[in-house]
Amino acid sequence: MSLYYVQKFLFEINRDPAVQERYRADRHAAIASFELTDEEAAALTKPDIGKLFHLGVNGQILMHFAAFHQIEWADYLQQMRDGIDAYGPVREGVYAITGYEGTEAHTERLMQEGSD
Repeated sequence: MSLYYVQKFLFEINRDPAVQERYRADRHAAIASFELTDEEAAALTKPDIGKLFHLGVNGQILMHFAAFHQIEWADYLQQMRDGIDAYGPVREGVYAITGYEGTEAHTERLMQEGSD
């Protein structure tokens, strides 16, 4: 796993119009110089916001990448939640989740805690 390189690419595309143009022209070529797994490359080229979040991408960096793809805020947040449900807990990074049972179980637990 190369979370560092995924985030490095996202940082560059978020800041550099030339990188944005290369990505628009050929997504695979734009990421070719980064040491990425096949899973990471697929998530960046699709783009799969939920998978990227699951992989541990920082939400601040990911938020700008979603906006670049014209993903609305509410949809961005939902795609992150859907990614956890589809792929499992965030693997690493500041958003790593342990003991997560999915959105429904998490919501149910919060409701129970709130009624105590």
